[in-house]
This record gives sequence, C-alpha cells and structure tokens, in this order.
Amino acid sequence: MPKLAIGMDVGSTTVKAVVMDPTTKEILWSDYQRHHTKQPEYVLSMLETIVAAFPGSSSGDWRMFLTGSGSGPLCGPTGGKFVQEVNAVSLAVEHLHPDVGSVIELGGQDAKIIIFKKSERGEKTAIASMNDKCASGTGATIDKCFLKVNAPPEMVTSLHFDDSKLHHVAAKCGVFAETDIVNLIKNGIPSNEVLCSLADAIVLQNLSVLTRGGTLKHRVLLLGGPNTYLPFLQECWRLRIPQTWDERGYEWPKDRPIEETIFVPENAQYYAALGAVLYGLHEEA
Repeated sequence: MPKLAIGMDVGSTTVKAVVMDPTTKEILWSDYQRHHTKQPEYVLSMLETIVAAFPGSSSGDWRMFLTGSGSGPLCGPTGGKFVQEVNAVSLAVEHLHPDVGSVIELGGQDAKIIIFKKSERGEKTAIASMNDKCASGTGATIDKCFLKVNAPPEMVTSLHFDDSKLHHVAAKCGVFAETDIVNLIKNGIPSNEVLCSLADAIVLQNLSVLTRGGTLKHRVLLLGGPNTYLPFLQECWRLRIPQTWDERGYEWPKDRPIEETIFVPENAQYYAALGAVLYGLHEEA
C-alpha cells in the first residue's frame, strides 16, 4: 500500500484535491481552486504544491486517483487512476455517514441526487440520478446570476433564505433563468429577493426532476461547492424537502433539529476526491 494517496476531483469549474493517509484515512492536506477553464494547468500546480508540502516523500510513496468530468484526459499524464464520480461520492458517504439515506450534490455544471435503498436482505444500493441536458440548477447558473445581480461578496455568506417575497424564475433552462433574473433586476427587485427566488427555483427544479418521482430518504447530505458555501441555499433545501415529505406522507424525525436531518458535513466540497481515494484503494486491495 502506498504511504500517501492523492484524490483529485477535476470538475467543470473547480479542481478539488486531498492527500490522505491510506491506513488511517486521515486527510493530511486539501485545496479547492477555480480553474478558469485551465484544468491541466491547475492540476499541475496543485501537484507541485502537494510535492512541496510533503518534502520527505518520494514518487514511489504516492498513488493518485482522479474523478470528475475533466479527469479522463489527465489520467495518462499524471499516472492517476480514473474513478467514476457517482461511485466515488457514494463510497465516501457510506464510509463517513452510513446512516445517510440521500445525497444532493451541486457542482459547477452538474447536479446529482443519490438515494440509498435497502433490500429485504439488508443489502444497500445507491440509486443515482444526474442532470444530462442542461447546466440549469447548478453552480454555473448561480455564478452568472450573482454577477448580474452585482451582489457584494459578503452577501454570498450573509444572505438568509426568505420565502416571503419570491418571484418566478424558470429553472428548467439556465438561459431562461438568466433572462428572468435580468428582468427582475430591471424591474427594481432587490438583490436579496432575486437570489432567494433563484435558490428556490433551483431547489424545486432538482427535487421535481432529479428524484425521478422518488422520495428522498432521511438523513439528507448536502454536498458540493454551492451547498457548502451558500447558507441561503442550505436553508432553502431545509424548507422545501420537509414540505415534500409531508405532502407524500413520508415519516421523518420532526422532533430533531432540521440541521441534523438535512446537513452539510465537514469537507463537503471534497467528497468526490475523498471517495476517489477510498474506491481506488479498495479496488487495489
């Protein structure tokens, strides 16, 4: 077994990397960078940083695993092994949170929902669904709308979700969503109302489309950059998911804090990179 393992998630807008101790599964180093369409350059820069951070290690001490939409062409040059993204995320969740029933991950240009189901024999399987036609309801749409709203940087982390003044935003298409956002701005709608309307549209779109008619099971894990860094988006999930549960007669623990039932774990933005290492090492064992 290698002394150190690198997991790298090369996405459509960001590169996420972790260095893990293969024995203890401890994260020794991590980083999250927007690559500005320069995936190979940022991967190389991260690898150089990792090598510098562990000066006592030689190349024989490392094993590398890559996942994400942009990772395929980089496996050859880096010597890394490709791990399919849903497999990576599913394994990371099962390893760190075996009691979780569902996962919602938003990336730069993709969104995925994973629902864990148990057979009569107690065997657990992951049923995954991803957007496949449009980047609507993802981080890219949120990024573009933040720019159009011209919101100050501090609003990203300070804004709270408020459903008292929501406006129509067409979340089925990223272009239509941007058009609606522009029209709201032209009509003088405040930035906070515009962004809350966008969050609501994204949440309802993903809940109606990506669940494929199924029902999320508690506990629900929120992963990916948007879910990690945008509190108002987290709060929207915590409002809308229980509403769907109540509408469908699904039993969920109403006596517990909603932040425990629908939650963002530590290192939520790194789960695919973490899972790539866990999956890769498991296959090689």
